[in-house]
Amino acid sequence: MEIVTISPKYQVVIPKEIREALHLMPGEKLQIFRYQNRLELVPVKDIKKMRGFLKGIDTNIERDKDRL
Repeated sequence: MEIVTISPKYQVVIPKEIREALHLMPGEKLQIFRYQNRLELVPVKDIKKMRGFLKGIDTNIERDKDRL
């Protein structure tokens, strides 16, 4: 667990170990969520980088008879 400090401008620095593990780069966008009394930062994936990530996935899906 890492502890960070909020600057006078309400900024925080993401520790190097976490930045490297998540491959975060300067200028990258993060979504921030509030859950009760905590914050969660989630990297926003560029849709162009997502191209092809489902390549090779099995598209044969068994459907229940009572479903369309």
